[in-house]
Amino acid sequence: MIEIGKKCKLKVIKKVDFGVYLDGEDLGEILLPNRSMLSTFKEGDFLEVFLYLDSEDRLIASMQMPLAEVGDFAFLQVVSVSGAGAFLDWGLPKDLLVPFREQKRPLEEGKKYLIYIYIDETSQRIVATTKIERYLAENCDEFQRGDKVDLIIANKTDLGYSAIVNNKYLGVIYHSEIYKPLFIGNKHAGYILKVREDKKLDLTLLPIGYEKIEEGAQQILDYLLKKGGFIELNDESPAELINHYLGMSKKTFKKGVGNLYKQKLIELEPNGIRLKQNINN
Repeated sequence: MIEIGKKCKLKVIKKVDFGVYLDGEDLGEILLPNRSMLSTFKEGDFLEVFLYLDSEDRLIASMQMPLAEVGDFAFLQVVSVSGAGAFLDWGLPKDLLVPFREQKRPLEEGKKYLIYIYIDETSQRIVATTKIERYLAENCDEFQRGDKVDLIIANKTDLGYSAIVNNKYLGVIYHSEIYKPLFIGNKHAGYILKVREDKKLDLTLLPIGYEKIEEGAQQILDYLLKKGGFIELNDESPAELINHYLGMSKKTFKKGVGNLYKQKLIELEPNGIRLKQNINN
């Protein structure tokens, strides 16, 4: 099905000086301008394109793909603010509008915000909103404990972080389940920790079955996060140095390092310990 604001494959039906026309079926012929072409092709070829409205509200195709499409949540930067609202860079020549009525609070140029992209029913234009809650399902019963899911970090809370699950639901990652820095808008792989009785989701960043990180290991992990992911301590470090920086015995330190290494959370280097940055990203 061909939809505005979505990727699709369309057939080239004729070439003109300023581009080519594609078969948009019920939508009619759709122009792919020369400036939006990324390769050469001939009549009859099928091209993957993105459909949107240009500055004059004409339906147009592009081989340049946006950072997100209609129905997606995304973390995008404001490039300008005008009387119509705030405009976001979403990877296309025409910036994405967030009307003032769709802003929880006034958006500021240069800052990034978590938004949802949709088609305005009145104007039929592709727009965005920061009022994302109304586009999230209130409850979910399709998951089981341990299911792998895609997460977008949505907001920091007193409990930890809220996250969008599979572009549809909202879940919570509690502080006790966080082992590395999280940032609003970042995407992570995650896992269902629990489907609560109210059908809300508790989440974790590690596969179910990983051992619980013991207290000493958690202390080392916290220190690694504080120091940017690397510390110049290892099994050969003097007990006094370990105690100075971590306030623990060398025996506890070695046990904690072993626990983190077993769970593949760290790498052991000749001059220290490094936190793995590619886990579940």
